[in-house]
Amino acid sequence: MRIETLKKMFDACYQAKRARDLLPPLPDGVTSSYIHYLDAIQILEKQEIHVKVSDISDALNLPRPGVTRTVKEMETKGYLQKIASPDDGRVTYIVVTEAGKQLSQKYNEQYFRMLVPYMDEISEEDAQCVIRTIEKFYQIMNERRETYDK
Repeated sequence: MRIETLKKMFDACYQAKRARDLLPPLPDGVTSSYIHYLDAIQILEKQEIHVKVSDISDALNLPRPGVTRTVKEMETKGYLQKIASPDDGRVTYIVVTEAGKQLSQKYNEQYFRMLVPYMDEISEEDAQCVIRTIEKFYQIMNERRETYDK
C-alpha cells in the first residue's frame, strides 16, 4: 500500500466517526457503547445463550475489565440486570431489562430501520467490503500498537 492511500484510509476513518456523530443524541448518561452492548447481549440471548461478561467481551472483542465496568454502569442505570446462576452461585448472568430493551429499540431498531432506505446507493457487497476492510485495518493497527508504545 502506498503512503498516500494509508493517509486516505485514516481520513476515511475520521469521516466515519463524523458520520457516527450524526446519529440522534442519546439520553444523558448513555453512551454509544451501551447500544453496542445491548445489541451484543440480545444477539446472544436469541441464540439461547445465558450471557456472562466473558461472552460480551468475546463478542465485542473487548477486554473483560472494561466490559465489567460498563456492565456495572448499565446495571446501575437500570438497562441490565445481573442474575446469579441457580446451579453455581459464582456464575453471574447478564440480562437486558425492559428499560434496556426500550433504549435499544428507540436508538437502534427504529432509527436504523428509518435510515436504511436512504442507503440504497450503497450495495450490500460494498458495505460488506467496507466492514471487512475497517475490521482488518483496526486489527493491524491494534497489533502494531505494541511496537509504537516502545
